Amino acid sequence: MGKYLITTFGCQANLADSEKTTEIMENLGYARASNMKDLIFARNPVLIFNTCSVRQKAEDRIFGLNKKLWGLRIKNPKLKTVLTGCMMHYSEKKLKKRLPYFDYFIDIKNIKKLAQILTKGSPWRAKDYPCRPTSLIPVSHGCDNFCTYCIVPYARGREISRPIKDIVKDVKKTLKNGAKEIWLLGQNVNSYQKELDFAGLLRVINATPGDFWIRFTSPHPKDFSDDLIKAMAECEKFAHYINLPVQSGNNQILKKMGRPYTVSHYKKLVKKLREKMPDIAISTDVIVGFPGETKKQFEDTIKLFKEVKFDMAFISEYSPRPKTAAAKFFKDNISSTEKTAHKEELNEILKRTALENNKKLLGKTVKVLNNRTAGNKLVEIKNVQHSMLNKNEFVDVKIIKATSWKLSGKLKNI
Repeated sequence: MGKYLITTFGCQANLADSEKTTEIMENLGYARASNMKDLIFARNPVLIFNTCSVRQKAEDRIFGLNKKLWGLRIKNPKLKTVLTGCMMHYSEKKLKKRLPYFDYFIDIKNIKKLAQILTKGSPWRAKDYPCRPTSLIPVSHGCDNFCTYCIVPYARGREISRPIKDIVKDVKKTLKNGAKEIWLLGQNVNSYQKELDFAGLLRVINATPGDFWIRFTSPHPKDFSDDLIKAMAECEKFAHYINLPVQSGNNQILKKMGRPYTVSHYKKLVKKLREKMPDIAISTDVIVGFPGETKKQFEDTIKLFKEVKFDMAFISEYSPRPKTAAAKFFKDNISSTEKTAHKEELNEILKRTALENNKKLLGKTVKVLNNRTAGNKLVEIKNVQHSMLNKNEFVDVKIIKATSWKLSGKLKNI
């Protein structure tokens, strides 16, 4: 029928949405293009952008596409272009005005309409879609938190939890198709509440037959119960890694952000996690340069980084997002230079703590799947060519070298 190409911006929720879109395109008979050149010379090319709105830079990249899309249309007038994802928080009228070379604007919640649009109502039948080694399975959509800096509730709507039977069905389908790693996704994943809470859901997924890892993201500290920590420790399929967003190390800034917990509460959570799972790797999310953040307040985040000793951190410079409370009521008064300097300072601390944590694995034999440990650390296997290594299989690797961002090891029994 033709070829398609999907460009995805943003988080794992966006990646999961792109997998659904891929399934729709494959079911319609479209083949994935290997690159833009392959796409543009296809008979019926479809170019899809799955967008992110969490940072202004992500939106700016899309708004800057007009010249490129115009050039692609010159090369192939049959090209169809689709915009979906979080940028649909803008009105379609505004998007059409600013992005005139897009043909279709589709809310990601209604992405199934893409099949009707491309086939003009022709019937199509779903077929089994071969899964990737890692399967991204949403357990909920949307968010009810309304953190003052965050556009997600406006872009994705209020939180809705999926029925457990639908989640389990997706898990079994992906395992049948070869998945070895299941990521349970939600904008606030641990506030899941349907027939069971999130701890109960984790136990249900763990009881599903098969040899696989379970991971989840992104949890909120306010919803992290003792029972969830207990479930994580008891479930043998849960891979010992967690991204636990803190956003700031200062209580006043957390309050301005609309984050209903204190630094003390956060540190107690980390302590409980490490007591139950001493080998757990912990990453976090942080925003630097939030409106009004003083040097002293930023120093509290430095203190937290040094104390907690994160394995990884995703550090973002604050940018005002439309419709959010922070954009409406707070002045973005921290310079770009200062934001960048603060980001680099935290990265230097992170570099040291990540190295310190990784060195603890030296000489140990760890379970590795697709070059990642259970702690989600990248591993380079030295004594075998990657082409000879069976992908999507668990292997035992002895760690022989550690840097801040990567481990090196040798495959056992070779």
